[in-house]
Amino acid sequence: MPITINERVKQISVSGIRQFSNQLVHYPDAVNLTIGQPDFPTPESVKTAGMAAIANDMTGYSHNAGLIDLRNAVSQFFYDKYNFHYNAENEIIITIGASEAIDATFRAILTEGDEVILPAPMYTGYEPIITLLGAKVVYLDTSDTDFQPSAERLASLINEKTKAVLFNFPSNPTGVTIEPAQMDALVDVLKQHEIFILTDEIYSENTFIGEHRSFASYSELRDRLFLIHGLSKSHSMTGWRIGFLLGPQEFMQHVIKIHQYNTVCAPLPSQYGAIEALTNGRDVPAAMNKEYIERREYLYGRLIDMGIEVVKPNGAFYMFPSIKKFGMSSFDFATKLLKEGGLACVPGSAFSKYGEGYMRISYAYSMPVLIEGMNRLEAFIQNLDNQ
Repeated sequence: MPITINERVKQISVSGIRQFSNQLVHYPDAVNLTIGQPDFPTPESVKTAGMAAIANDMTGYSHNAGLIDLRNAVSQFFYDKYNFHYNAENEIIITIGASEAIDATFRAILTEGDEVILPAPMYTGYEPIITLLGAKVVYLDTSDTDFQPSAERLASLINEKTKAVLFNFPSNPTGVTIEPAQMDALVDVLKQHEIFILTDEIYSENTFIGEHRSFASYSELRDRLFLIHGLSKSHSMTGWRIGFLLGPQEFMQHVIKIHQYNTVCAPLPSQYGAIEALTNGRDVPAAMNKEYIERREYLYGRLIDMGIEVVKPNGAFYMFPSIKKFGMSSFDFATKLLKEGGLACVPGSAFSKYGEGYMRISYAYSMPVLIEGMNRLEAFIQNLDNQ
């Protein structure tokens, strides 16, 4: 009998984001606007805290759920910032980035044949995990509602197989935030159904106008809601791999078992750095946001001047302009743009079929890089018009 691998692994592939960023090795002179990684350094005080932990031999295991001091800091942060409380003892787990929090949660709640509703276009990291678990993705199309999820459409998709719905706002890839009235309408639907809610708010601190509102602020959802968060985006700590998972103790006691057998615990020096970020580094995201807003305004203005339609984002650091007018698939457009225009962006189809006709531009890059990137995009478009 031949050895085989899990058939479901064959159904998934490397994300479209990485497919394009990985091509850059063949185009060393291309401008790269593909990856959502802040170009700011990790704050000095956070680096100092991590290095001090290493110097003081704090390099072993912590409690599986993470240092209690860090869990207390997480609890206090969300209470101070958003006025809701999670118990540090049994409702918070420190994970290996938000990605592991998503994986552990899905593995705890999903079984064969379950359905998960995902507003789309959506981040590429959700569907593969759902597929590996034998569950099914059901898309909630937002492409014709300015990327705001419709409460009416959500209600129409919920059935006896629906196990969960996942929201990611501010959104990757669109940068859109949910309007308060729209969130209220979604909650009115959700509270009528016994399904899990996962809310990936990794970009919450990168909200530009107004205050971020969390689904966790709705008490009527808290008994079945998992809040996913972390420091990768807010504090430019992608490589530190620190995420937070907050949820009801009834279910977290099972998620912790998956987390334990998968990772044991988050890296200890990173946890000490995270304590510093959450206690003395709360102003860091606001300083970054000033530059993100400047970059957003520049990109938006250039795209509009080029005659490209785009919804102006209010968070994260992505723009998702329409390329439908050019009559090419997003994959073909992005490929041609890279090969002939020397600019790497991510095709919208990487974010589900509802991203077709768009491309994602990351502005987690410095202004000189963005200026050169837009110059190349404009030259490429002018060349297309002349063909």
